[in-house]
Amino acid sequence: MESHLTVLAPLAAVWLAAGWLADGMPRLDRARALRRRAGWVLALTLTGLGVTVAVLVVGLSSAGATPADRAAAGLALAAAPALVVAVCTVRRVRRLRAGAGAFTAAPGTPAPHGLRAAAAHPLVGLPLQLTGLAILPAMVAAGAPDVFGPGVTGPAITVGALGVAAIGVRHALRHSRLAERAAQPRPASPRAAGALHV
Repeated sequence: MESHLTVLAPLAAVWLAAGWLADGMPRLDRARALRRRAGWVLALTLTGLGVTVAVLVVGLSSAGATPADRAAAGLALAAAPALVVAVCTVRRVRRLRAGAGAFTAAPGTPAPHGLRAAAAHPLVGLPLQLTGLAILPAMVAAGAPDVFGPGVTGPAITVGALGVAAIGVRHALRHSRLAERAAQPRPASPRAAGALHV
């Protein structure tokens, strides 16, 4: 086993776990569960960012083909989505957690559609998932160096781009659906309507 694979594999697991948990946040129907899940996503995201930055700094500061250099090179694809996570996703997850925290006094409070729409925003789940997926080619190349030959690189990039587009469209459609529900006016209860007609 390649020595830098021992760094990349757990890091990919952290990013993919954060992406998987973030993907499930819009399906949560209770504010307390949404707050708890947002806390886990935030913790995994900050861990992933910290380790990614540490590996990149150590790799850039060392000379030669050390395991740290190879691990840093393996993170080259993941650097862009990780930057989006640092700039956009962390702030959105913090705001989401704070918003859900306003409803935690009553444990059974349903999560409002506005919070669920915020959890479904493409800038929450998509960058986390892309960061984890961007580490996988480096892991495959380290574990099986002959996989990415000259004839495989082009189709692999095409399949990867189509996969990213499909994930992005899914996030956008789900966010749009939940945002429409949040924008719809709530119907008045029969009791309130009766009081208005008296």
